[in-house]
Amino acid sequence: MKRALIVRHVPREGAAGYLKPIEAAGYHIDRIDVASRDFAAVDLCEPDLLIMMGGPMGVYEHDRHPWIPLQIEKLAARLDNDRPTLGVCLGSQMIAAALGARVYPGGHMELGFAPIRVNEAGAESPLRHVDGVPLLHWHSDTFDLPDGVELLASTDRYAHQAFRRGRNLLALQFHAEMGEDPRFEDWLTHFWADLDVAGQCGVALRRDHDDHGPGAVAAGRAMIGEWLAGLGKA
Repeated sequence: MKRALIVRHVPREGAAGYLKPIEAAGYHIDRIDVASRDFAAVDLCEPDLLIMMGGPMGVYEHDRHPWIPLQIEKLAARLDNDRPTLGVCLGSQMIAAALGARVYPGGHMELGFAPIRVNEAGAESPLRHVDGVPLLHWHSDTFDLPDGVELLASTDRYAHQAFRRGRNLLALQFHAEMGEDPRFEDWLTHFWADLDVAGQCGVALRRDHDDHGPGAVAAGRAMIGEWLAGLGKA
């Protein structure tokens, strides 16, 4: 059986709604937390599929999180070999950094459910499934677009919402995996300061989660399912 490895930067940010299409594509799923003492020995080139999820840290915060340079080094080796890789939020920023692009504070918080704008390339990619669908955004960092990749989607606040390189690399700044996972309450509890920065109300955000979450997850699953089906194809 094919093996997928999920790298979690904090336990409350897992693959959530993406688990179903990953399992349906025939992958056995393993997980590792970057806080684990085993992480330093993990070969990120080995899994058939690598999924790197989100987290509240910045890619540039090497002093606070000394595992970040190691992860970027390991990830760069995987990308050099064009191994199937998916990055979500912080994971997408890690991919950008591993490809040599700058990752930096964007100057404002993008938080809440809102649609992305898929461009012409995105409309011909698995991103077509999430075009116009209200999706969860929760970040304030962004990145320069790496060389050799194709931009797929933007929002008014952040131009770089998704990119790909060929069929085996997909980076997503937004959270189309979230909308039905009970860990959303943990996000509200642990990242409550972000709500103040973004001028968001927790009650309204819970309501939007209930209203938009199922549709976001359904669209996200369709996107990831199509992407997985195309891995390795010319």
